[in-house]
Amino acid sequence: MRAVRERCVWSQQITHRDLVPYLIEESHEVIDAVESGTRADLREELGDLLWQVLFHAAIAAQDPDDPFDIDDVADTLTEKMVRRHPHVFAGEVATTPDEVLVHWNAAKAAEKRTRRSVLDGVPRGMPALALAQKIVGRAAGAGVEVEGPTGGAVAAPTTEAELGDVLLGLVAVARTNGWDAERALRERLPGLEAEVRDAESGA
Repeated sequence: MRAVRERCVWSQQITHRDLVPYLIEESHEVIDAVESGTRADLREELGDLLWQVLFHAAIAAQDPDDPFDIDDVADTLTEKMVRRHPHVFAGEVATTPDEVLVHWNAAKAAEKRTRRSVLDGVPRGMPALALAQKIVGRAAGAGVEVEGPTGGAVAAPTTEAELGDVLLGLVAVARTNGWDAERALRERLPGLEAEVRDAESGA
């Protein structure tokens, strides 16, 4: 990576922002390899994703004001993982996955003390459906429940497979009406976020 950054004129011009589309694409290619690829596909795609991390670190190392390199990235990750696994690296005990999550969430909360809302830290660049699921989960933590379908045109699914059918059907409805399903969901989320912030402030 160092050699590419130093000798490739294309790579020399690339910024963190320029790399974002490639990072998204490579992440999705890893997902495809996990879901329907071979072991060789997964090995290759994980390498491509790792290249993105190395590329970002190489760019960061040349920042004139606040440089850091891949070793700093690894050190920060190591410190975080040690903190979040006190049942592995300290004297805490966790014998079930649920107990592990208790330690993980406690450590994460301690790290994020400056956050004022359960919505802080949610990456807004996520696809709308994944973003909606994340926000609905955080909303529940603030006491704001989002009602699911209770009848009418859309029956409440009882299995994940049925949920897939319902979502697919809603996408078909959107297509028939010339609506953008991704945009429709994304534009509904600010209203939910406002409800959460109102609940947190006692409004």
